[in-house]
Amino acid sequence: MPHREPHTAPLDLSLLRTFLAVHRSGSFTAAGRLLGLSQPTVTTQMRSLEGQLGRELFERGPRGVLPTSVADELASRVAAPLDALAVVADRGGAEQPPEPVHVAGPAELLCTRVVPALAPLTAQGVRLRVSAGLTDELLDGLRGGRYDLAIATNRPRGRTLTSVPLMDEEFVLVASPAWAERLGPDRVAADGPAALHGAPLVTYSDDLPIARRYWRHVFGVRLTGQAAITVPDLRGVLAAVVAGAGITVLPRYLCLDELASGALVPLLTPEDPPINTTYLTQRPGASDNPHVVLVRERLLRAGRTW
Repeated sequence: MPHREPHTAPLDLSLLRTFLAVHRSGSFTAAGRLLGLSQPTVTTQMRSLEGQLGRELFERGPRGVLPTSVADELASRVAAPLDALAVVADRGGAEQPPEPVHVAGPAELLCTRVVPALAPLTAQGVRLRVSAGLTDELLDGLRGGRYDLAIATNRPRGRTLTSVPLMDEEFVLVASPAWAERLGPDRVAADGPAALHGAPLVTYSDDLPIARRYWRHVFGVRLTGQAAITVPDLRGVLAAVVAGAGITVLPRYLCLDELASGALVPLLTPEDPPINTTYLTQRPGASDNPHVVLVRERLLRAGRTW
């Protein structure tokens, strides 16, 4: 957009409200859903605001729009006042209990770590709504305003979301004691993947994402073959391997008890195991819900111990 002289009239608050929704959601369509507006209306309002400012605010990207530096600066100036105004408007000037905090993430991590860590907050009046899913769909929901916080298995790109490291997952190759004895951990250490040939592989998806990464990182080879069992939940994978179905690769946090009790045996202890960092992600700007801050701080403290 060519530079134009900005208008001197005061900026329309409704345009700024729409602008902030677009900046936070990263999409004209998602902003429209949040505000109850059609996508063409959002587009028209943003063009009007750009005309008033004489600056381009958003550039089209592969998955929505990307804010310009002008948009980032404007958002930093108007977010807090608009959020404060929205709180007063939504509550009609009266004090109301905070809304539930919507938290999303991988099902296994939510059930084994996140929910137990957040459970004591109910004594402070915090209400939680927990949703499970895959990272891409959860981040889309976060941009669209369906969630307050999302745990992502990779760092989100772009400037529509902010993220901080939450925890590191170490992946471990495991089997039941019977399969470990049959394969021989010493032989696995000496012969690598050749020692695992013929052992049934249990995983949560047919494309073997965790196992493929382990083979590439530890053995330096591409994993070939098919899974004997697929279960779309790592807790089901864990249960199958404990029951003697074969071998698998799991996050260590998920099988700590089984490793300690001997129900699972590590087949290899590499000096440099595969590590994956998960990220606590949210929309930019301060939330007007004080309980979102409580939940976020609690998760970051707990994550340091996981």
